[in-house]
Amino acid sequence: MENNIFLDFLASLQRLFIGYIPAAVLGSFTGYLIGINDPIYQIFRRLFQIPHSIPPIALLPIALIAFKEIEPAAVSVIFIGTLWTVIINTAIGIQHFRRQGNNFRVAIFHIFHALKVGIWVAWFTVIATEMLTGTRGLGFLAWDAYKAGNTDYIIEIILYIGIIGLLLDQLLDFTGNLLSQIVTDGKKSS
Repeated sequence: MENNIFLDFLASLQRLFIGYIPAAVLGSFTGYLIGINDPIYQIFRRLFQIPHSIPPIALLPIALIAFKEIEPAAVSVIFIGTLWTVIINTAIGIQHFRRQGNNFRVAIFHIFHALKVGIWVAWFTVIATEMLTGTRGLGFLAWDAYKAGNTDYIIEIILYIGIIGLLLDQLLDFTGNLLSQIVTDGKKSS
């Protein structure tokens, strides 16, 4: 099992980024467009709560029927689950930005919060789809170790999953803080 862990780690990250990055870009843009207009925000916020209320992993059977292959189905579930989360949280952040006198630090904070919540949803969905579909990845390794009765390996994989999630979260925190500093420093020098 040990010699496959690096390939499984890469498979999980690949699945994550293929689903997350387009959802983060499209979701941020859509959330911004919704958040800048109060009436549109009030309408779409409620409409988007409906698909946002469905756990992404519940969409896996429909995606498997639609795509007939595991990989595109898994990526589409990651994309859809992340998309709604990023749209809603970005729109809320843009509303706060407008209420606080167009304070760009507030916008950056909320947009990066939306991206962080999105990455949490995406990472959870990656691991769950790997467990359910039996495809390569850390989720598959954890489930495979469970079936083999290898508790130590399950704990090791869970630690890897947690560390990767933490690093992704911290990367977004660092980037958001850096952008906040740039905006603040830019205002001071003006």
